[in-house]
Amino acid sequence: IKAAQMGKVELGIDRIKEVPVIFGEVDILKTLQLMPGVRNAGEGNAGFYVRGGGPDQNLILLDDAVVYNTGHLFGFFSVFNADAIKNVSLIKGGMPAQYGGRLSSVVDVAMKEGNLNKTEVDAGIGLIASRLSIQGPLKKQKASYMISARRTYIDVLAKPFIPKSSEFYGSGYYFYDLNAKMNWIVGPKDRIYVSGYFGRDVFDFKNARQSFEVNVPWGNSTATVRWNHVFNKKLFNNLTLVYNDYKFQFTGIQNDFKFKLSSGIRDWTAKTDFDWYASPQHKLKFGGIFTYHTFFPNITSGSQDTIQFNPLNTNNKYALEYGVYVQDDWEVSKKIKLNYGLRYSVFQQVGRYTHYKNDANGNRVDSTVYGRGQTVKTYGGLEPRATLRYAIDDVSSIKAAVTRNLQFIHLVSNAGTTLPTDLWVPSTLRVQPQISWQYAIGYFRNFKNNMFETSVELYYKSMDNQIEYREGYTPSLRDPEEEFVFGKGWSYGAEFFVNKIKGRLTGWVGYTLSYTWRRFPDLNFGEKYPSKFDRRHDASIVANYALTGKWKLGAVFVYGTGNAISLPERFYFQEGVLTQEYSRINANRMRSYHRLDVSATYTPKPKKERKYKASWVFSIYNLYSRQNPYFYYFDQEGNPANGTLKVQAKQVSLFPVIPSVTYNVKW
Repeated sequence: IKAAQMGKVELGIDRIKEVPVIFGEVDILKTLQLMPGVRNAGEGNAGFYVRGGGPDQNLILLDDAVVYNTGHLFGFFSVFNADAIKNVSLIKGGMPAQYGGRLSSVVDVAMKEGNLNKTEVDAGIGLIASRLSIQGPLKKQKASYMISARRTYIDVLAKPFIPKSSEFYGSGYYFYDLNAKMNWIVGPKDRIYVSGYFGRDVFDFKNARQSFEVNVPWGNSTATVRWNHVFNKKLFNNLTLVYNDYKFQFTGIQNDFKFKLSSGIRDWTAKTDFDWYASPQHKLKFGGIFTYHTFFPNITSGSQDTIQFNPLNTNNKYALEYGVYVQDDWEVSKKIKLNYGLRYSVFQQVGRYTHYKNDANGNRVDSTVYGRGQTVKTYGGLEPRATLRYAIDDVSSIKAAVTRNLQFIHLVSNAGTTLPTDLWVPSTLRVQPQISWQYAIGYFRNFKNNMFETSVELYYKSMDNQIEYREGYTPSLRDPEEEFVFGKGWSYGAEFFVNKIKGRLTGWVGYTLSYTWRRFPDLNFGEKYPSKFDRRHDASIVANYALTGKWKLGAVFVYGTGNAISLPERFYFQEGVLTQEYSRINANRMRSYHRLDVSATYTPKPKKERKYKASWVFSIYNLYSRQNPYFYYFDQEGNPANGTLKVQAKQVSLFPVIPSVTYNVKW
C-alpha cells in the first residue's frame, strides 16, 4: 500500500514450506507460479512465464549470481534447496533501474547467512531425496557459515530392480546440489559475504545388447563475493564479484562410434551499488555492472576407431555487457510517492569470431574473421523506469508504472517446454536485442486491520526482436543463427489477488485474464497467432489452516486454460508415407489443466529431554488423479488399402495421484 513499487511479491521461506508439493520437496519456483501474472509451464517444466514473456526473460538471481537453468529432473524440481534460502522476492512489473538484462521479471533469492550465536542442524528424509543443512558461528558474533546439501536416490532405489544380467544394468538418474555461505563482520563498517552453489543432474542409459551408452550431465555453478562498506549513516556500498557457469553435455557411444554434444554459458561479473539516504524524502541508489560472457553453442565432436571429427560449424561467442543506473525513491508528499530511474546498457559482441555470409540457397559464399577482443557488433540504449503511488487513505492506494527494458541474450527452444538442451545465444550481427515497453496500473486495498491484502492490476507489454526457429527446422550441424526468424510480440491482461496473512486460516486467491500474441513475417503467413506462452484463464487457490497446536493442513488448487499447440489439419499419403499437413500455428488447445494438492503437517510437542524438534509432512499431489496433458501424438489403426485406416490424437500425461511423506528434524 505504502511503497511505490508495484507488481512485487515477497515470500518468507516459512510460508513457502507450507505449500503442498510433489514428493514432499519444497519448491520455491512452483510457489511463485501460484501468483497472478506468473504462469507455470506445466508438469515437468521448471520454466515459468510472466505476463506473456518467455522463460529467458526472467532474471533469476541467487546471491547476485544469474542462474541460467533453474530445473532438476528435466524441470520437475527447481535448483533452489529451501533449507538454504533466507527469502525470495519477485518483481513482475515496474522493474527498478538497478535491475537489467531481462524484459519480464526479477526473482531475487538470498541464501541464509549462518547463525552467529549457535550451531543449528536441519535434515529431511523424503521418498526420493534427502537433505542436510548446518549453520553456526565460526567465531561468535564475528563470523558464521552455512552449508546445505541435497541428493536424490532414484538411482539407488532403482538399482535392486535392475539385475546385473539385465541389458539395462548401469542405467540411472540422480541430481544433487550444494549451497555454502560465509559471513564475516570485519569491523563496525565492513562486512564480507562469500557464497556458492554447485548442482548437477546426471542421466545414464545403457543397453548392453546394443552396445549402446548415453551419458547426459548438466548443471549450474555460481560463486559470489560481496563486500559491504558503510561510509556513514547516509551512505553505504556493496561491491560484488560473481562467477556463474551453466553446462549441458550429451555423450553417446555405440561400439567404436562416439558422439559428443555440449553447450552452455559462462559469466564473469563485477558490480557496485551505492545506497544514499540524501534526505528523509529521497533515497537514491546508483551503480554499475560489467559482465564478460562466453557462449558455447552446440559444439559437436566425435570419433570412430582412430578417426576423429570436429566440424567447424560453430564458434564460441564472446561478449561484454555494461550497465550504469541511478534511481530515486522520492516521497513527494504524504499521498504521492515516486520511484523513478534511468539505466544505460551496452552490449558488445567481440572476437574471436568468424562471420559467414550465405547466398539465397543458404550456401556459404564468404566469411569475415574477427581477432581476439575485436568488436564485432555494439548495441546499447536507455532504459527509463518510473512507478507512481497515490495514497487514497491509510489502507488503499493507486499505482502506475512504465518501464523500458533491453535484453541482449536469448533462449531458443525447438520444444514446447523448457529443457536443458535449449540454447542460449547472444545478440550478434544477425540477432538483435529484445526490447520491451511495459505499462501497468493497479488498485491496492487492505481490509480488517490489514488482515486481508487485495489488488487489481492491468498491464500491457510490447516485445520486439523475438526469436523462433524457422518453419520446418530440424537440428543440423549448421550455425543455429542461420535457422532463426525474427518477429514481435505483445501481451495484455488483468490480475486479481486476495491474500489473507493473519489468523488460523491463511493463504491467497489469484486469477489472471491474459492475451499473448506473436507475429513473424516468416511464420503463419505473416499473421498474428497465440504465443505458446498464452493462457487465457489462470487461477490458483492456496490455503493453510492451523488445526491444532500439532497439526497444520494445507491445500492448493490450480486451473489454467490449455496450452496453445499446432495440430495437423489433414493427413494424406505421399509415395506410400502418411504425411501430416499443418496450416496455422497454435490454432489448437490442449485440454484445460487443473489439479488439487493437499498436505498435513504433524509437529509433536518437543520433550524437555530432547534437544531436537521433529515434524512429519504427509502430502498428496493431484488428489483426484486428473490426467493433465503433457503432449499429444498420433496413432494409426487399420489398413489404408481397405479403407479402415484411422488416425487418432492421443494424450500423454505424467503424474496420477502421488502420495508422499517427509520426515524433518531440527536441532
